[in-house]
Amino acid sequence: APVFPQQGTSLVRKRFVTMPRGPKKHLKRLHAPRHWNLGKMGGVWAPKPSPGPHKERECVPVNVILRDRLKYALTNKECMQISMERCVKVDGKVRTDPCFPAGFMDVIELEKSGDRFRLLFDVKGRFVLHRLEREEASYKLCRVNKVYISSNKIPVAVTHDGRTIRYPDPDAKVNDSVKVDIATGKFSEIIKFEIGAMVMLTKGHNAGRVGQLMHIEKHEGSFDIVTIKDTKGNTFATRLGNVFVIGSGNHPQVTLPKGRGIKKTILQEREESEAAGLL
Repeated sequence: APVFPQQGTSLVRKRFVTMPRGPKKHLKRLHAPRHWNLGKMGGVWAPKPSPGPHKERECVPVNVILRDRLKYALTNKECMQISMERCVKVDGKVRTDPCFPAGFMDVIELEKSGDRFRLLFDVKGRFVLHRLEREEASYKLCRVNKVYISSNKIPVAVTHDGRTIRYPDPDAKVNDSVKVDIATGKFSEIIKFEIGAMVMLTKGHNAGRVGQLMHIEKHEGSFDIVTIKDTKGNTFATRLGNVFVIGSGNHPQVTLPKGRGIKKTILQEREESEAAGLL
């Protein structure tokens, strides 16, 4: 005879679903940021950046730099060995974590090979390793993201790369850039965010473009918009949060990568390729 369930009971067994604890520890290659330029068919996984001074989508892990950019390693295992042998310095500090996140304006130094690079953007918004001389590798520019008074009445400035600078110069305001000495961590010069300043864009469709700040539109309760004009006379607009001051007038404080932040149309790129005999 069939057995019927008693009233109020259910034949469906309750399944207790346990959620994973904490942030994800893996990253699939298809979901890695496009500016890493990883091949789609090169495997299932990509290195997941460790927590650090730059956001996951706005950084490059050290092992991507060693393996895919500089070709100093063939596998991730070799990247780990290079890092653990204390060969890689980021902003003057030895980093043994192969997934350490390096970001915009960071100085990467490999003492054994004598290489020094600054991470900048090309005009297509991709990270480029710009080779440096020893003198220029001793400093970097940092954007001031926040200025406040701490609980102990200490004035503090927070920069884009996670630095907390105590007792900063009172003239340093939000959106300004400061020139930080990598050895001491103190800043020596302030580059003001003002009309006529030379800026580089770090986010958005125009990331990597360089130009002169022409106009600032204030929008209360929304995003402030800035207008920028490059040396070829092209004007474009973006959000104020995407702008990084790198100099005043036409004098950048850091050397710029190939192209100097001037974006070309696809027709101009084609003409130059034809003239060089590449097409």
